[in-house]
Amino acid sequence: MKTRLVSIVTALGIALSVAPLQAAGKSDKDLTPLPIKLPRPVFVGTPKNIPPGTTVEKPSGKPRPPFPAPAGTTNLALGKPVSSSDEEPIIGELSLITDGDKEAADGSYVELGPGVQWVQIDLQKKSRIYAVVVWHYHADPRVYHDVIVQVADDPDFITNVRTLFNNDHDNSAGLGIGKDHEYFETYEGRLVDAKGVVARYVRLYSHGSIADDANHYIEVEVYGKPAE
Repeated sequence: MKTRLVSIVTALGIALSVAPLQAAGKSDKDLTPLPIKLPRPVFVGTPKNIPPGTTVEKPSGKPRPPFPAPAGTTNLALGKPVSSSDEEPIIGELSLITDGDKEAADGSYVELGPGVQWVQIDLQKKSRIYAVVVWHYHADPRVYHDVIVQVADDPDFITNVRTLFNNDHDNSAGLGIGKDHEYFETYEGRLVDAKGVVARYVRLYSHGSIADDANHYIEVEVYGKPAE
């Protein structure tokens, strides 16, 4: 009975993971794991102490399972233009965010000023997006606040704005209260399921971390295909 129950739960999990893509006309036979190349882990083990005043989810201690997407899905953000609410970063250049370097090393990250800040990627054409993966600074297991991922059809984020992820539990970023949990940064980055949404611009917010008030980005990848 126990074995049968495990099988049912496993099958249900697989079905739920591919359901959004099947709704977009893709069967499980059309799907393949995203080719996400991960940087080197900088620290080992999983954090045990949850920082007070946060909604941090408990780390699983296991590798992230493969994410299924249509065959031919690529990182559309690689080398694409990046803009930001902070036009003069304290450290680094905005181009580092889409240069393909995800290592937690000096010279690999951008530091923006304190407060709510955002970075924005122009995919340069409307695209069907299946996943967004973001790496903040991950040399230590810190937690960044008010992580919000949105997409839109225009650079000013006025037309057809959609929120893919929001862990702002008290609306301190002013974009509404989110239902997603905060999380510890790791070498895996944070993968956000975009469910095949069609958009040209991707914007990511943050509001400092448990380490300090600054905002750090190492890399953002946007997996998808040009919209048909």
